[in-house]
Amino acid sequence: MTWKIERVEGADLDLEEVLEVYRSSGLGERRPIEDVTRFAAMVRNANLVVVARAEGKLIGIARSISDFSYATYLSDIAVSGDYQRSGIGRALIDATQKEAPQAKVILLSAPAAVDYYPHIGFTQHNSAWVLNP
Repeated sequence: MTWKIERVEGADLDLEEVLEVYRSSGLGERRPIEDVTRFAAMVRNANLVVVARAEGKLIGIARSISDFSYATYLSDIAVSGDYQRSGIGRALIDATQKEAPQAKVILLSAPAAVDYYPHIGFTQHNSAWVLNP
């Protein structure tokens, strides 16, 4: 299986393709994919978006907010179900980190992925806090 990783502008992505990746990956269960206006703003306003494509088809996305110096918040990483466990998620994280090599990458894990991130070098941070709207 051959795939390509590249940085893109979120506003340039086909929103239906992105939604399909979120649905297929399972991440759509925890994101407002039914509120298309809000979801489109999420994709459009991220300032660091890296995608994976296989034969031109979108199969993965890493959506981040970064200052490119100190911190990159990796808010979403989604890989289509058929392509999971093939190294694409790791490649998306690596490409994100390469775009801001001095910045630490910060993420909030989905419950099912808490065992994955230590395996690829992340350390757990016990003082994260969330203030919901």
